[in-house]
Amino acid sequence: ENDLPFLGICLGMQVTVIEYARNVLGLKDANSREFDEVTKNPVIDIMRDQVGIEELGGTMRLGVYPCKLEKDSKLYELYGTDLIKERHRHRFEYNNEYKERLENAGLICSGVSPDGSLVEIVELEPKAHPYFIAGQFHPELKSRPNRPAPLFVGLIKAAK
Repeated sequence: ENDLPFLGICLGMQVTVIEYARNVLGLKDANSREFDEVTKNPVIDIMRDQVGIEELGGTMRLGVYPCKLEKDSKLYELYGTDLIKERHRHRFEYNNEYKERLENAGLICSGVSPDGSLVEIVELEPKAHPYFIAGQFHPELKSRPNRPAPLFVGLIKAAK
């Protein structure tokens, strides 16, 4: 609303999707099943291969995974490539049943798994907002003082 630079990381991406579904799509009860198991609009849901698993030890999506970027996205501009690999640590994911509605409302899925089944990154169209990106992964895990993650570089540049 105020064109402030925004970067959501992991849970930050999930609550971004929840907030957008509630306040832009008008789904006032949109939520994550992690927070509300009986929500009627689970825009964030448990990964299908995690259903029924209670012991959290090694059961989450953990480690480095590839992500395919849309060429007309802010992400592609930041990374300079159409395929990146980032580290994950989570059990809950963007629910693809809401993808078309969210994208039609302006929350673009600009990074997905190579097979297209998992949404990794959402952003507002660059023309609609100077810097609004939220990713399911943890860019801080690969960022270094002499090699900062592109998402952090972009955020700092947008904040200047």
